[in-house]
Amino acid sequence: MGLADGNPLEPSAQRGTVTPSENGGAEGTAETTRDRKADVLRLERSQRRRVKVQAKRAEVAESTRSAHDAALASFAATLPHRFARPGLLVEALTHRSSADPNRQQLDSNERLEFLGDRVLALIMAEWLAERFPQEREGALGKRLGALVSAETLGRVAEGMGLGAALRVPPGEQRAGVMARQSVVADALEALLGALYVDGGLDAARALIRREWESLLEVSSRPPSSPKSRLQEWTLGRALGLPEYVLVSTSGPPHAPVFRVRAVAAGREAEAVGDNKRAAEQAAAEQLLQVLGAV
Repeated sequence: MGLADGNPLEPSAQRGTVTPSENGGAEGTAETTRDRKADVLRLERSQRRRVKVQAKRAEVAESTRSAHDAALASFAATLPHRFARPGLLVEALTHRSSADPNRQQLDSNERLEFLGDRVLALIMAEWLAERFPQEREGALGKRLGALVSAETLGRVAEGMGLGAALRVPPGEQRAGVMARQSVVADALEALLGALYVDGGLDAARALIRREWESLLEVSSRPPSSPKSRLQEWTLGRALGLPEYVLVSTSGPPHAPVFRVRAVAAGREAEAVGDNKRAAEQAAAEQLLQVLGAV
């Protein structure tokens, strides 16, 4: 046998023999393929879940919009003015938590609230001067202060059912923002601003005279706030002026809670409110009771 014939006992690549290293490579390739398929399946499941979540969110958003549109239309029907520019009413009832951050929240009701505050003061001062021609400026001022206070605005707004028409995100609804007296009070001022922009003073005046009439006639004497009554009580006894101390502030930025302590005549009392002024008034009322000056 010649050298060219080769050794018949030695393995040869020409016979197709698979070496161990080649066999391991094939198994590795198969495992890699399985891993890739598993990754693809996981990605597809994740994408399907994401699509379902997005669809659910869109469904909830659409339901919320539909509910708000119905509440807005129902509330608009109770107003003595029909808006030529309905967008003003929408803006007046848009809480800043629902405003567009890309527009610096300029589509919230805060600008209309600023305007409505002045509109309310003007129309109410005009009405008081007309209704009480024999009263001096000081007495009229006391009446004005009580009638345009946040507490009065909140009660009027609640009586109108304004909170149900407010535009706030679902999360804020669950947190009870629509029921907060300070929030609906601000929205009522914004509504008066919108009425003025859309229909002038006559449009705002019609709502004010309808909603405040019973409050205007409630007492023949000018009303006095708890802080004013407490101050009159202490000064009348040469006890000096009451002091108000902010004890704490808690809660989220859109729904703060202020705790204030009122101190006078060696006694003190604490109360809370959704703004510092409301907390001071409540603390003064509590202290009047403690002092037996109610």
